[in-house]
Amino acid sequence: MSDVIWSGFASVLSVQALAFNLFGVVVGIIFGVIPGLSAATAIALFLPITFGMEPVVAIALMMGLYIGASSGGFIAAILLNIPGKPSAVATTFDGYPMARNGEAGRALGASVVFSFIGGLISMFAMLFIAPPLSELAMKFGPIEYFAATFAALMLLGSLTGDSLIKGLLAGLIGLMLALVGSAPIDYTPRFDFGFYQLSEGFPQLAVLIGMFAIAEVVKAARRDPAVEAARPLDFRMRGFGISLKETIQQMPNAIRSSVIGIFIGILPALGGTAASLVAYTAAKNASKEKEKFGKGSMHGLVASETANNAVIGGDMIPLLTLGIPGDVVTALLLGALTLHGLTPGPLLLKTHGDLLYAIFAALMIANVMMLVVQFFGIRIFVRLLSVKKYYLFPIIVAMCAVGAFSANNVGFDVVIFGGFGVVGWLLLKGGFPFAPVIVGFILGPLLEINLRRGLMTTGGDFLPFFQSPIALVFFATAALLVGGVVRQRYRLRVQAKA
Repeated sequence: MSDVIWSGFASVLSVQALAFNLFGVVVGIIFGVIPGLSAATAIALFLPITFGMEPVVAIALMMGLYIGASSGGFIAAILLNIPGKPSAVATTFDGYPMARNGEAGRALGASVVFSFIGGLISMFAMLFIAPPLSELAMKFGPIEYFAATFAALMLLGSLTGDSLIKGLLAGLIGLMLALVGSAPIDYTPRFDFGFYQLSEGFPQLAVLIGMFAIAEVVKAARRDPAVEAARPLDFRMRGFGISLKETIQQMPNAIRSSVIGIFIGILPALGGTAASLVAYTAAKNASKEKEKFGKGSMHGLVASETANNAVIGGDMIPLLTLGIPGDVVTALLLGALTLHGLTPGPLLLKTHGDLLYAIFAALMIANVMMLVVQFFGIRIFVRLLSVKKYYLFPIIVAMCAVGAFSANNVGFDVVIFGGFGVVGWLLLKGGFPFAPVIVGFILGPLLEINLRRGLMTTGGDFLPFFQSPIALVFFATAALLVGGVVRQRYRLRVQAKA
């Protein structure tokens, strides 16, 4: 095992992998800084570029983008009172008041340091949790995999968005899209409408970048003009803006917030926004100076940024051990890994153990690079807040179209890209969440093939699906959580009527 670990870490230490890791961090921070862009947008944009790369180099780039974009949102949150990404909402509660009080440099420095600490703690947790969980998942058969995938889809549909019905319908749309093309096992043609280009289903890359990237660009382009006209506050920053003594004093808060972030990251659909808000609430409840929260409390800022970055390790655990993405970003990472012939899940440790540890190494190195790049480049990144979006967005859409074509060098993929851009815009207008659609589209084939394999082993009998203890745990967990969500929303509706 030690040879596999060393091989994985050593592969990321090549000059090429380190260069792309650093490039990913820098570009990711840029996407995190600019309100309206996100880690998912960055990964969707660069997915086609990784197609011709070695798997380790592609992994280094993707992990760099993920880390960079996850840590960049606090800059706009602190200086503009506009979250660079949704998970930076809690950062505005105390970050912007600190900036208004003349402590912008201190707030920015603390955010950099504790983003690094939260990410580092979560990555060590991932390093120790993922391999044993993979060993446990090795005992899964098709029935258990079907139950796990079904539970993930149900949870994601029920926990995403304001409407339970729209969340479940969005997941169903994703599953329907996954049915296009030849059926698994017997390769019966389905829903290709006479287009031979659809015999293998919709091209995954074109669907992902079309549905998500275009819709995100449209959403960002429709932002309030008053928000776009906002200008960042001035700041001065010496060192990291926060002393070693104050950093040590905040460590209990950081550790508690990291644990919250890791746990919430493991759960499907919750993500950085929920983690930062829960950690912020926990920090406020534990503080003896509750009255300072919302007025410039360092405790609140540290809790938000630590939990937000600790989610990264938690998000990666179910993706790597079970092959189940918990949000849009990990769904795109799943697509990136499958493009390179890697199938996340328990067999990844056995068949490509070196690449599993390469992912760990790439995340850790990217986290360190993020700390260094933010320290030396934060003044440059602040200037990006003034970039006009009408210069930026056409370039992004054009690059996405080129990427959709370059994956297979097929013009039909550009048509699919544009078509799903329209689909994504319609879903956005209708208030449907994207995450269940994308996850349903990616997990649909896994759900179907394990259902069919399970029925083949049981002779077409569904009863054994409910006799497996592991499968029952997944079914029961999904039922309890969905039931809890339904009950909670029913209570809110009754209270609203009253």
